[in-house]
Amino acid sequence: MTSLKNDLFIRALLKQDVERTPVWMMRQAGRYLPEYRAVRSKAGSFMQLCTNPELACEVTLQPLERFAFDAAILFSDILTIPDAMGLGLSFAEGEGPQFAKPIRTAEDIKQLPIPDPESELRYVIDAVRLIKTNLQGRVPLIGFSGSPWTLATYMVEGKSSKSFQKVKSLMFEQPQLMHQMLDKLAQSVAAYLNAQIAAGADAVMVFDTWGGMLSHDDYLEFSLRYAKQVKDLLKLERDGQKIPAILFTKGGGLWLESMANIGYDGLGLDWQTDIAQARSRVGNQVALQGNMDPITLYAKPEVIREKVGKILHSYGQGSGHVFNLGHGILPDINPEHVKAMVDAVHELSPQYHTAG
Repeated sequence: MTSLKNDLFIRALLKQDVERTPVWMMRQAGRYLPEYRAVRSKAGSFMQLCTNPELACEVTLQPLERFAFDAAILFSDILTIPDAMGLGLSFAEGEGPQFAKPIRTAEDIKQLPIPDPESELRYVIDAVRLIKTNLQGRVPLIGFSGSPWTLATYMVEGKSSKSFQKVKSLMFEQPQLMHQMLDKLAQSVAAYLNAQIAAGADAVMVFDTWGGMLSHDDYLEFSLRYAKQVKDLLKLERDGQKIPAILFTKGGGLWLESMANIGYDGLGLDWQTDIAQARSRVGNQVALQGNMDPITLYAKPEVIREKVGKILHSYGQGSGHVFNLGHGILPDINPEHVKAMVDAVHELSPQYHTAG
């Protein structure tokens, strides 16, 4: 394992002492960067960019050339697993992801394979290897996947949804079928993340984008249960080094205690959760990642700095905080505003750490 020159992100997730709070940003390789848009244009389509390891590596590294982030995150998409299962993923301009063969019947679920990451998803694993080589230990590399529940929503709906009527109808009317599907997805997600770890990922993150759309009982049964199954199947060590795992449920503030009990090292927080309250509820069990409102980055740099300061103050003294947005950055944000956020974390956070 390449020794990391900057391991603040890993140490914070493991609640070890750090000199300052580490910072990275969901969707940090993305459309807000002109250099990303240039590569995306050269690739021809989003999917062609995702499936080309060299280009995926290039855009993964781009933000690190501009900003002093403390981690890189693999450039990919959360829907690679359903695509590898044969559902036919495409991205229509302005409409988001779509599947040519959405799940409609019990037979569809029975026929779903568990993809081999080194064959059907080889382009992702090759990208991890290439990024890791090119990083040369500069910062940790985060691998990721969508959660079983979130993947299921797209697979049943066939595209993005506001009501989630199809997937919830399946869940209510044929729960045993939904459990079969989620079990296959949990096995697939774990195999995929384990392959990313073996290829060089220094941490992994599970994105449960749509868990917050469920009722209390349904979240525990259909989302968190399978996030735990994934966690239990992960091989979170490589060459004697601990590989931290993060779970992020957008809208998950109601279930922080339950989330903290299933064994992840860190929990991602969206901006609707107060980080001081979150820490008082679960802070001794897990690290917390977050949680500035992404819309804050439209504000003037001095406002951004003020908001960063408030979040750092709210979390308070000690390690266990990874600064991030509460969801992904939006495409038309000024990159200079990202710099203002990163600079503010660097300048304002050392006072909260005894090592600083």
